[in-house]
Amino acid sequence: MPDSHGVTIQACKHCGTGAPADAHFCPKCDKILSFVRHGDYFAFLGLTRRLQIDLADLDRRLRTLSRQFHPDFYCNSTPSERLASLERSSYLNDAYRTLRDPAARVEYLLEIEGVALRSRGDMAGGVPAALLEEVFDLNEELDAIREARAAGVPEPETRARLEAARRPIAGYLAEHEGRLAALIARWDTLVDQHAQPAERRPVLEALKALLLEKNYVNNLLAAVEKEAGERT
Repeated sequence: MPDSHGVTIQACKHCGTGAPADAHFCPKCDKILSFVRHGDYFAFLGLTRRLQIDLADLDRRLRTLSRQFHPDFYCNSTPSERLASLERSSYLNDAYRTLRDPAARVEYLLEIEGVALRSRGDMAGGVPAALLEEVFDLNEELDAIREARAAGVPEPETRARLEAARRPIAGYLAEHEGRLAALIARWDTLVDQHAQPAERRPVLEALKALLLEKNYVNNLLAAVEKEAGERT
């Protein structure tokens, strides 16, 4: 339950002392606390919700908490302590894997901030008209390349056409990475400034739009690579 400051409190099963839900050990008896998922991966690892993370620091946090939670240290402990060590170890590994991957980190931030990505079937609705035109042109070119192959056009010629079709997609991805880096820096600045949710929201929405675009463009690139791979 939350205290007067809005912080969720849980009671230690050993001594009854209240502790914040994102604490790992009781502040009074130092026993490992039962695992309660009121927090998130960032808080669990003692991080703010910044998107630029020092990976060496993340690795250190993993090693420190892994030693503290390791089930081998709780072999002779109470059942609740053994369960807490297992649950915390499992959650720690999930948190580490997610936050270490830049793309997964952004997607997870959107999820916990309430701006989750839509399903794959809805992705096209968030793609700019200019990109949809690229999709139409690419599909036409891929159809033409397939027809050329069926007609016996030499493979070097069709491969050259595939490479030409691939270049603008790769260029779009490179440009996309630049926009993403700028948004990530903007988000971290807002976090550092303790900006209000209303000020953060536009950045989250822009991050969401970029991820949807990237997924869509990756699918385009995969279509070209698939066509090229079928003749290797």
